[in-house]
Amino acid sequence: MIAVNGSEPQNPLVPSNTNENGGGRVVDRLFAGLRYIDNKGMLHDEVAQSIETTDQQHFLIRLKPGWTFSDGSKVTARSFVDAWNYGALITNAQLQSYTYSPIVGFTDVQADPPRAQTMSGLRVIDDLTFTVDLVAPTIDFRTRLAYAPFYPLPEVAFRDMAAFGQRPIGNGPYRFADGNAWQHDVQLTVVPNESYRGGRPPRNKGLTFVFYSSYDSAYSDLLSDNLDVLDTIPDSALTVFKADLGDRAVQAPTAQNQWIGIQPNVPHFSGEEGRLRAYAISMAIDREAIGQKIFRGSRVPARDYTSRVLPGYNGDLPGSQVLDFNPDEARRMWARANEIAPWSGRFEISYNADGGHQAWVDALANSIRNTLGIEAVGAPYPTFKQLRDKVVSRTVGTPFRYGWQGDYPTMLQFLEPGFLSTSETNDVEYRNPEYDRLIAAAEAAPTEQDSWRLVGEAQSVLLRDLPTIPIFDYINSAGYSKRVDNVTICWNGLADFENLELK
Repeated sequence: MIAVNGSEPQNPLVPSNTNENGGGRVVDRLFAGLRYIDNKGMLHDEVAQSIETTDQQHFLIRLKPGWTFSDGSKVTARSFVDAWNYGALITNAQLQSYTYSPIVGFTDVQADPPRAQTMSGLRVIDDLTFTVDLVAPTIDFRTRLAYAPFYPLPEVAFRDMAAFGQRPIGNGPYRFADGNAWQHDVQLTVVPNESYRGGRPPRNKGLTFVFYSSYDSAYSDLLSDNLDVLDTIPDSALTVFKADLGDRAVQAPTAQNQWIGIQPNVPHFSGEEGRLRAYAISMAIDREAIGQKIFRGSRVPARDYTSRVLPGYNGDLPGSQVLDFNPDEARRMWARANEIAPWSGRFEISYNADGGHQAWVDALANSIRNTLGIEAVGAPYPTFKQLRDKVVSRTVGTPFRYGWQGDYPTMLQFLEPGFLSTSETNDVEYRNPEYDRLIAAAEAAPTEQDSWRLVGEAQSVLLRDLPTIPIFDYINSAGYSKRVDNVTICWNGLADFENLELK
C-alpha cells in the first residue's frame, strides 16, 4: 500500500457534490468517465467508444461494451444519464449542478420548484448509446466529459445517496478497500478495481490517503518514509527540501492558483467603495517578494484568473495592471474609498490552518498593513472543511483565501465555476451580464483562437470589477519517499496516482 497525503473530504463522495481537493482526488480514483485526462493534460476516451458531433451542440455518444461497476452491475447509457439528471435537479442541491447548465432542460430542473425531474436534452437510445443536446454550441464540452460530475452512477446509488457517498461503488481504477476503508479525519484506503477496463490501470496494490492537519506533519512523515508521496512541500521546508530529498524532490508548473475572495456582505466591500478597496488591497500586495521569500519562487505573481500552463493564456490582459505592486496608487484608491465611507475595523484574511497557508497569508497582511496603514491580520480556521462551510453558507464575514485547481485543462474551467451568475460555486456572488455574455460567446466560438480572444475580454471585465483578487500561480513543489518510484506530478498538481510503484 502506498501512503499519499490528503484531507478529509468536505462531503460524502458523490461525484456531482464533490468540488474540493480532498474529495476530488478520491472520487477520480473511484470512477471512470466517458473520457480521462492523462498526467500531461491530454484527453483520451475511457468508457466512450465514440463522441460524435458536427456542430458542438448535438452529440451522439456510444459506450464501449463490457464495462461494469465494482459490484458487478453494468455500466450503461442510463448510468450516465441518470447520474447527470440527479446532479442537475435543484432539490438534490448538488454543489456541481452548474456543470450541466449547457444541456437543454437544465433551467427546468433548476426552477424552484422544478418544472421537470429530468433534462430534456438527454435521451437514451439503447444500453450503449445516448444523445446530448446543448442549448448552444459549447467548444469545450467534449473536454468537460472527463470531469467528475459527468461520471456514471450505479442503480444502487439512487436508493440512498447519502449512504452511497460514505462507501461509493464506482467503475474506476480503484475501489474502497474491504472493512473500514474510510476512517473519518484519519485516512481513506482504496485498492485496485479488478473489473476496471480503461487506460489507467493501477501499477500498485492500493493507496492510503492520509489526512493531515498540517503539511509540516506530512513532511516529517515523508522524511521518515511513513508517507510516500507529498504533493505540497510546506513553506517551512522550501529552503531545504531539495537537499533533504535529493532526486526525490519534484517541481513543475501546474494549473493551480491562489485568490483572495471577498463576499459582498463584508463591511466596506460592496458597491463602488468595495471595488476601490479591492483595487487598493490588490496593489498593496508585493506578490513577487512574497513568492520569493515565502515560497522560494514556487509561487509566481498571478496575471489573470486562470493559469499560465493552460492553452490560450495571456499574461498581459487589459486591466492586469491592478495586479501590479503599486503602493502609491493603492493609497490613492484607499483614500477615494474613504471619501465614500471612512474605514473602520481591521482587514482579516480567513484561511485554513491545515493547508500550509499561514506564512503567506501573514506576509500578505504585512504588505497590506505597511502599504495602507491599516490593521491587517490572518484569521485561521482549524480545517479546510470548517472554512469552506462558512464560505458556502456566506457566513465567513471576512475576506478569505481560496483558489482553483484545474479539473480539466481549459481556461473556461477556471472562469465559469467561480464567476458565472448561474454557478453554485460562485463563492463571491459575482453577477455581471456582460461577463456572462462574453463567456457564452467564448463557448460558442468557431475556433479555439476565437474562444481565447473572448476569454481575454471576459477576464478584463473581471479585472475591472475585481470580485476576487488573484494572488499566485503555482510552481508545484512535491516529494516522495525512498519506498516508491515512477512519481510524476500531473498538470493539475496532483500525483499520477495510478502509476505510482513500490520499489
